[in-house]
Amino acid sequence: MPPMNQPPQPNKNGSGPSTRFSRSILGWIVFGALAILLLSIYARSTAPREISTTQFWNYVENGQITGRLVTKEASIEGELDPAKVQLKQGESHRFVVNYNYQADQAFQSRLHDALAKHDFPAQVYQETTTWWRSPLLQFVFMILIFAALYVFLFRRMGAAGGGGGFLGSFGRSRHRVLTREKTRVTFSDVAGINEAKEEVTEIIEFLRDSRRFQRLGGRVPRGVLLVGEPGCGKTLLAKAIAGEAQVPFFSISGSDFVEMFVGVGASRVRDLFKQAKDSAPCIIFLDEIDAVGRRRGMGFSGGGHDEREQTLNAILVEMDGFDSSDQVIVIAATNRADVLDPALTRPGRFDRQIVVPLPDVQGRVEILKIYAARVKCGPDVDLHRLARGTPMFSGADLAALVNEAAIAATMANKEFIEQADMEEARDKVRWGRARKNRVVDEKEKEITAYHEAGHALVQVLMPNTDPLHKVSIIPRGGFGGATFSLPEKDRYLYTREYCRSLLGVMFGGRLAEEIFCHDISSGASNDISNATELARKMVLDWGMSDKLGLIRYSTDERRAITADMAGKEHSDRTAEYIDQEVKAFIDDAYGRTRALLQQHQKQLKDIADALLKYETLSADEVNRIIEGKGLEKPTVDDLLGKEEIKPPKADGVTISPRPQPEPQTPPLPEAS
Repeated sequence: MPPMNQPPQPNKNGSGPSTRFSRSILGWIVFGALAILLLSIYARSTAPREISTTQFWNYVENGQITGRLVTKEASIEGELDPAKVQLKQGESHRFVVNYNYQADQAFQSRLHDALAKHDFPAQVYQETTTWWRSPLLQFVFMILIFAALYVFLFRRMGAAGGGGGFLGSFGRSRHRVLTREKTRVTFSDVAGINEAKEEVTEIIEFLRDSRRFQRLGGRVPRGVLLVGEPGCGKTLLAKAIAGEAQVPFFSISGSDFVEMFVGVGASRVRDLFKQAKDSAPCIIFLDEIDAVGRRRGMGFSGGGHDEREQTLNAILVEMDGFDSSDQVIVIAATNRADVLDPALTRPGRFDRQIVVPLPDVQGRVEILKIYAARVKCGPDVDLHRLARGTPMFSGADLAALVNEAAIAATMANKEFIEQADMEEARDKVRWGRARKNRVVDEKEKEITAYHEAGHALVQVLMPNTDPLHKVSIIPRGGFGGATFSLPEKDRYLYTREYCRSLLGVMFGGRLAEEIFCHDISSGASNDISNATELARKMVLDWGMSDKLGLIRYSTDERRAITADMAGKEHSDRTAEYIDQEVKAFIDDAYGRTRALLQQHQKQLKDIADALLKYETLSADEVNRIIEGKGLEKPTVDDLLGKEEIKPPKADGVTISPRPQPEPQTPPLPEAS
């Protein structure tokens, strides 16, 4: 393993390290020559024209002098009136006459008579020549000012930019460096991505001991691409690799390469890789690599002179310049691997792609344990139940969940975090804060109660659905009510029967309004949108339509622009079949759900009445109502009465339109 601080290497000519001393001397010479040239031009353009004594008195007698006359010890300076004196092009109207006026006794009286005779506009001033008015000293003083500006301004700005002078700082890399002592993140801080941790084990071993791989002639991948959804832990995993290997960590975002000056991105790439090679073994982490690594030639403004493409080319060249002995590993992270340039992902560059997925149930439990260990949790906190109720949550979402629970418990002056705080924090992170003080019209509140009761009843009675968790008519975020499910497991496959049941749950709210309120509202707009999206995926992507068969009819995102210009990929008749099949799935779910609700109208009304009374019902309480058992718990009015707080009254206030009820299912997976 080479030492961290290597001595300067000789250059190609065999001499010692090159310095910038000669360049500095040459720069000072050029700077001085330019300063002298500018001063001479300025002095030549502003120098007064020398005239004789006779010409001076002629100008005075004719009243052709304006401004002021400055009488010095042995000369007089003034300025001619351009309106009265016509001079040749390039001649200055300022003049100087070498005249010892002190020896002329009649000077003062003669000048006074001329001023009075012609209403002379000039004023006479007497000035004595002092040593600091010498032109040579003024020139030296100007040079000192330029030197001071260079030392205190330009050199400091250049040092702040990492050297290279005032403008050279733009070409310096803006990376952040974590040294071996500061890289404290290890694999113990990373959970839920065990497969990804196993894939990077050989990288850690290579950074620790490269000779072990060189013995058999093997080569560790030069670049590793971490692909995953936002918040899954890509950056944390890269830091953990550096922490386990105990090597420096160079971190920079893809957007930091791009600047308003052309060529700056490529310069920063070269500077980053140069510093990394000097600090080997180390890790270079390029976050959001898709900012500069997008596929070339796909944009309308594409071209060889595009700043982003120049930066990408510089990255490709630098990665090709790695030797097998260079202990520098480049790790990049993105959530859009489909838009990266093929030259970036070929073998020899980012030749290993590691998928960092959303954590499963067991992974969420491990992540929650890490964050729960940093706060005070009560004995009733059930992390396993919390993990089941957080499907599709990323590691960042779970961290925010625990933090929100800690804040809520602190504001309530609790000694520790309770399970209720965790549940409320989960709902807040996913759907938004509950607005318990919002004034709602009684009619709208009744419609919301039947809407959510329809969702809850179908969720319980419809086969192939996820278990119900709770139902509430308390407004939360942009929704007027919510029905929460508690999946028993993570779903990686969506069966046709599950999708049909899911469509039925989505239409339960609208049908309950139609049956009991004898009207429909805009509250089902989000349910209709989700149902349409699910039905179209069933037909277009998943091949669940018997009539259309196993053909994918949806357009790939990468081909969306070209498809719009080239036309559809299927005929108009096929498009009609697609619309018919989508509507068939929706109509089937609508009919099955209507029959189920009409069969259990009493249970639906009891659930709605309980929601109006208690506002929130758990799954056990909903099951008791369906079984015909009563509920014995204090109502909202009882709780407010104990605290001597009167509930807000609607007083006929109508809030329109009513916010949409929240969806009951996690986001659908993308079609593979």
